[in-house]
Amino acid sequence: MHDLLLIGIGNEFRSDDAIGILAARELRRRSNGSVRILEQGGEGTALIETFQGASAVLLIDAVASHDPPGTVLRLDLSQTGLPASLTCASSHAFGVAEAIELARALGRLPKRVILYGTVGKSFEPGIGLSDPLVRAIPELLQTIDNDLHTLTAGGTLDFLSGIATLDA
Repeated sequence: MHDLLLIGIGNEFRSDDAIGILAARELRRRSNGSVRILEQGGEGTALIETFQGASAVLLIDAVASHDPPGTVLRLDLSQTGLPASLTCASSHAFGVAEAIELARALGRLPKRVILYGTVGKSFEPGIGLSDPLVRAIPELLQTIDNDLHTLTAGGTLDFLSGIATLDA
């Protein structure tokens, strides 16, 4: 399925905000090429442009919430917006949540939009994930892998062999 797009969002120099980019890199490394995998900083207008031509978009991003750091959330945003209790860890005033809602209003939102949010602990300048996010990586990638299998109609995408080798 060439109209399936996976976007890792974040900033690798803001601690836990790097989770989306690091996960996308690992998924790209293990991919068989049936899914287009990109990295973006989370600027909203760039995201809307990137959505073009995709029937399904999977977004990976760090989020802030009242849940414990390292909690992996899977949100289907195809019909509803991001819950008010959850924010994407964007440094942009017009970020992921705003991009999704504007694309929806303009009729440019893909048919399926799934956000994989991992609750971050630290978004301070620095390189490397906090321990809770490092421990969350296997669950995050397993959750994404399950959806990739479904969305590619039982394809043979197997991103999980050697999962423990993903280091931040």
